[in-house]
Amino acid sequence: MNDNTATIRELLHQRSGPLTRELMLEPGRFGLGQVPASAKPDATTGMVCGYCSTGCNLNVHLKEGEAVGLSPTTDYPVNLGMACPKGWEALTVLDSADRATTPLLRNPGGRLEPVEWETAMRTFVDRFKGIQEKHGKHSVAFLGTGQIPTEEMALLGALTKFGMGILHGDGNTRQCMATSVVAYKQAFGFDAPPYTYADFEESDVIVLVGSNLCIAHPIMWERVMRNPHQPEIVVIDPRMTETAMNATQHLPLAPKSDQSLLYGIARILIENDWIDHRFVEAATNEFAEFVEFVAPFTDDRVANDTGLTAEQLHRFAETIHGGKRVSFWWTMGVNQSYQGVRTAQAIINLALMTGNIGRPGTGANSITGQCNAMGSRLFSNTSNLLGGHDFTNAEHRKKIAGILDIDAEAIPTENSWAYNEIIEGILRGKIKGLWVICTNPAHSWINQNQCRDILDRLDFLVVQDMYANTETAEMADLVLPAAGWGEKEGTFINSERRIGVLKKVAKAPGQAISDFNIFKLVAHYWGCGEMFERWQTPEDVFQILKQCSAGQPCDITGIEGYRHIDQGGGIQWPFASGDIEATRERRLFEDGQFFHPDGKARFLFEEPRPLSEPPTKRFPFILLTGRGTASQWHTQTRTGQSAVLRKLYPKKLIVEINPADAERLQIGPGERVVVKSQRGRIEARAFLTPTIQRGQVFVAMHDRTVNQLTDAVFDPYSRQPSYKACAVQVMRHP
Repeated sequence: MNDNTATIRELLHQRSGPLTRELMLEPGRFGLGQVPASAKPDATTGMVCGYCSTGCNLNVHLKEGEAVGLSPTTDYPVNLGMACPKGWEALTVLDSADRATTPLLRNPGGRLEPVEWETAMRTFVDRFKGIQEKHGKHSVAFLGTGQIPTEEMALLGALTKFGMGILHGDGNTRQCMATSVVAYKQAFGFDAPPYTYADFEESDVIVLVGSNLCIAHPIMWERVMRNPHQPEIVVIDPRMTETAMNATQHLPLAPKSDQSLLYGIARILIENDWIDHRFVEAATNEFAEFVEFVAPFTDDRVANDTGLTAEQLHRFAETIHGGKRVSFWWTMGVNQSYQGVRTAQAIINLALMTGNIGRPGTGANSITGQCNAMGSRLFSNTSNLLGGHDFTNAEHRKKIAGILDIDAEAIPTENSWAYNEIIEGILRGKIKGLWVICTNPAHSWINQNQCRDILDRLDFLVVQDMYANTETAEMADLVLPAAGWGEKEGTFINSERRIGVLKKVAKAPGQAISDFNIFKLVAHYWGCGEMFERWQTPEDVFQILKQCSAGQPCDITGIEGYRHIDQGGGIQWPFASGDIEATRERRLFEDGQFFHPDGKARFLFEEPRPLSEPPTKRFPFILLTGRGTASQWHTQTRTGQSAVLRKLYPKKLIVEINPADAERLQIGPGERVVVKSQRGRIEARAFLTPTIQRGQVFVAMHDRTVNQLTDAVFDPYSRQPSYKACAVQVMRHP
């Protein structure tokens, strides 16, 4: 038996254990369904959910070592016994006929056919190394995810950047959180969401900007409903969303006019001297320049930009002033914009100028999208060097090289291209090979038809996923079958910076193995396995990442290990060595100190830009996209596998349209319509509703056709796509 065969057998064997730490199973010691004689035949173990960034904990019920059901954990500080439909169905979607169960390689006839792992790995290495030899080291890239454990992300980033010589790799968190990352880094000096979920319950004013919390993050909305202070809830959104229906104020502004609105509110606060001067003087810079900048944002100008009335503007400003604990929250309605960074910073500016940060019930708070977007942001080696460090900083490279016991020369000295630049690099012939891990760009990337055309130009496309039928897997030259949530170990970091533990409670089907073990196989076949000898298990990697975080704002050196996290009900960073209060709520900036060298936050601002694709006579509507229901998730790779979840959202794609517009176009309820942009055409059923303003339409993002319409426009600072507004026409189906 050669070394390669032995390695494959070892990793395939390891995928059968451990099941849970409560049953004390060790890697490779027991198979699924086997338990030590000392263990109880039936048990329950808690683990963090693998869908959104809320980070709920679920009790998984085991019978003879196998997961047979789940229920929400009642005493976990995130969800307090609550779960959304996706969480309840988290186990069901693992048992699907569409699971990838064996490696698949495209044959000369163009069909994907099963192969052994040995063949898959040799093909992977031969093709990628061949591309690098012919076109240069940087001609191969990867696209990662925010939905696998932190330890797997770190191993992927270290393997590709330090072992394989790949410079360009980004995550699909570029599609959801890049704007907030850049906004925080520029304003605070580090990517640092300051809040804890307790702030939902402690605010007396809650401002939600571009966030349909009821649908996108239902458990967070439940936390709002637990607030005993009868808070004012202000929703800023073009649509009358489910969240807006429950607000005390809804500001239905024109799409992408929120930056102008926020500057106008700042001007009103300044003119009335509703400012926390002591905080501004002690903790911020550039406020005087900001005062001068917002002066031209008069009531008339802002009303013209937004479509709101002067009365609405002043009531909003008075509400902020009247609150003693005001919290500002935003999500994709802000992030997915061609001017998202400056809009997020306009929200941050309001919190800073009123002193609403660092205290209970306050904060400028970005709500994350994916379950482990925060892990990706800090530890994936994409936009940051491990632990929130900087690739371009020689001291940071030296520190990480010392911890990993590698040559500092192996660490890139420049940043990767962003996601959109990698896609453009394929178009320009600079990228010839692409490795896609746990994401589905052929569905989710903006301007989908162009994206698919570009992906089709690759010399070699590898897709690593739970399912073999994703739109991107169907285009792949090689498909690698991966284990999913509940079939492996690791940690996730949620929106409030809480680290939670993922446990293995089920066996992956067929020959599927964890992403961690796939990365180990690649390292072995690539010839750089010795570099990762210390990276034997996910918890080994967690210990390495602790060292990488030392001295950083995200310092987690005080966390002992997975058991410590489990016993603490999840632990928020920072948790440095010597900290013993694992269960304490950790709110940042309580001391008024930020992460810039001078300890101060910065006011950042810029003249708003017009809508990137305004309506025209030919395309008279603005298309809005977003989450459809609480039972849908992204490209529906997983949620589409659940019969229960499929019953909770429309069977057919629908387009929401104002009744007055529908009447003008002679479109009736439920009638088939065509929605067209300059880039594509989709079909849908008309849903007539006054929750949509005239001149606007809304389509949920989950259908595989929707991104045929969206326009590939990006924020200049974060490189995040602007999914939320483009020009379309709507007509009756011929």
